[in-house]
Amino acid sequence: MLFPAGDGDGWTHCALGHRHWGLFGAAGLLLWHGDAVLLQHRAVWSHHGGTWGILGGARNQDETAEAAAQREAAEEAGLHRDAYELIGSFVDDHGGWAYTTVVGRAATALRLAALTEETIEVRWVPVSELRSLPLHPGFAATWDVVSALS
Repeated sequence: MLFPAGDGDGWTHCALGHRHWGLFGAAGLLLWHGDAVLLQHRAVWSHHGGTWGILGGARNQDETAEAAAQREAAEEAGLHRDAYELIGSFVDDHGGWAYTTVVGRAATALRLAALTEETIEVRWVPVSELRSLPLHPGFAATWDVVSALS
């Protein structure tokens, strides 16, 4: 399934000199159910390909981080906004570019599938097994902070 490109799609650099996807920043949804989190196995060709992280992507100019995270989760895995509640967020600010992790809780372990070529697999991962996966470096670096928001 193809989705139209948003006005935030594109590469940019932050004040720290890192290259990032998302002209207006990016956001992702860290969704919890019990002691498991919903993770995306990123396509090998993508930025930090082959790693595991959360559903997310570039923010469009006119959307909040929450709206961007929810839109991306719907596009990438068919996750409906009424299937979970938002409970918090964390902004990883790189100076001129930021990634917002939006945290939510699902009442049930929803069965989801990869809907775009950006995703190899989407699955619930018990937190106890999280560090055994090759994690996206940004997700790994902020895990201790964002996991405390659950």
